[in-house]
Amino acid sequence: MGNQHGQICKMSGSEQARLIREKQLSPVEVMGAVFHRIHLLNPQLNAFCVLDEENAMKAAKEAEKAVMSGEELKPLHGVPMAIKDLVPTKGIRTTFGSKIYENFIPDEDDVCVARLKDAGAIIVGKTNIPELGYQCVTDNKLFGLTRNPWDLSKTPGGSSGGSAVAVATGMTALSIGNDGGGSLRVPTSFCGIYGIKPSFGRVPLYPGCRDPRYPGASSWETLECDGPITKTVEDSALILSIIAGPSHMDRHSLPDEGLDYLEVIKNTDMKGLKIAYSPDWGYATVDPVVRKITSEAVKVFEQLGCHIEIAHPGFSDPLPAFAALIARDSDLRGLRKLAEEYADDMDPSLLAFIRKEWTAEDLTDAAVVRQEINMKMRRFMEDYDLVLTPTLGVPPFEVGINGPKYIDGRRVSRSHWLSFTAPFNMTGQPAASVPAGWTDEGLPIGLQIIGRHLDDALVLRASAAYEQANPWRNRWPEIVKHL
Repeated sequence: MGNQHGQICKMSGSEQARLIREKQLSPVEVMGAVFHRIHLLNPQLNAFCVLDEENAMKAAKEAEKAVMSGEELKPLHGVPMAIKDLVPTKGIRTTFGSKIYENFIPDEDDVCVARLKDAGAIIVGKTNIPELGYQCVTDNKLFGLTRNPWDLSKTPGGSSGGSAVAVATGMTALSIGNDGGGSLRVPTSFCGIYGIKPSFGRVPLYPGCRDPRYPGASSWETLECDGPITKTVEDSALILSIIAGPSHMDRHSLPDEGLDYLEVIKNTDMKGLKIAYSPDWGYATVDPVVRKITSEAVKVFEQLGCHIEIAHPGFSDPLPAFAALIARDSDLRGLRKLAEEYADDMDPSLLAFIRKEWTAEDLTDAAVVRQEINMKMRRFMEDYDLVLTPTLGVPPFEVGINGPKYIDGRRVSRSHWLSFTAPFNMTGQPAASVPAGWTDEGLPIGLQIIGRHLDDALVLRASAAYEQANPWRNRWPEIVKHL
């Protein structure tokens, strides 16, 4: 039974769905394998913070009946799915990683969750995050820290850290994260898997963290988007084909392009594409190991027939402005009320952010910087089809810190390692992280693929072509190899 469970957990979500449709695999078998692995690994890794095992098994039995009775099956019929604890799930506890919301049970699903359930997916539980998603490592006072499966002394990143760990270890093949400054790309890079931040508005964001009964929790309305975290590009294309599309509840949501993303990734011809490679933006400090591994990964695109140029868009460090945009999008009034009452239960770095005296000029200056970066990136990409960068400036680092103080011997800010991700929450462009390679110590390094405004399709195509040429699918952490 253990070997059978292991085989099921190494399947992609697309394979699980196909075998269920073909009656070669039972939804109950899949669900049993998933929970078997979760119970084995979660005590060490802390990927899941809330499980809904009873309801998930019940849903799997119903899904099996539908298969056996010959009903028409949806694309994800009977397939287990993990949801980040920042994304509301009807009837399933959603804590936002905070003691303050410890017992909150939403009465409606996020739009993307509702669409996945309509497509036949079964929610197995919620994955761990930092408090309210305000950090890019995964640790909170309610559930504790999440560990990287490639090295338990290292962080998986965040804020979708639990989701990435779940997928990287086969606890589930499919998960949903979200990304307001790298929160999807950071942990997929640190965990050696795939994640795509869609174009801003491609996937509707509602209700997000907002709930009138719980002031303080808030989505970053002009920065954030939901997206897939998966082992394979095909699985992310499948999820996007289900969750993308407009909703009247999100004023930023984009019209339906009419694209089938699974069809899009069948075209992996990259010949003739002009690609810019920026190893450091011209100003960022990057760990030499990251620089070496990502530079080697870029050569894959040369082998695919692309024309590569080292080039920089020419903007300066936007991270101070980015922090002010987070403040602008946050419910600061509500957060400050919470801080007055619950300070002892809150993360110290979040408290420092809340208590900072943000001025009107801080917020308006940040808006100006965002527009400048938008214009520079759009002009830059008139000459290029795609841009490649390291996903992050460093390999996975130790748990217990929010970021390294030094990179390549230079003292840096604690957020400097995020120099490559946050700009594309400011511009709204689609960006994915693919595994570039592994360090000598066996730690994953990510390569970021950035598309033009609204060109999610080319980012997915390029990701699929790269995956085909430099596959990572069969590389698993040591912790799961014997399972």
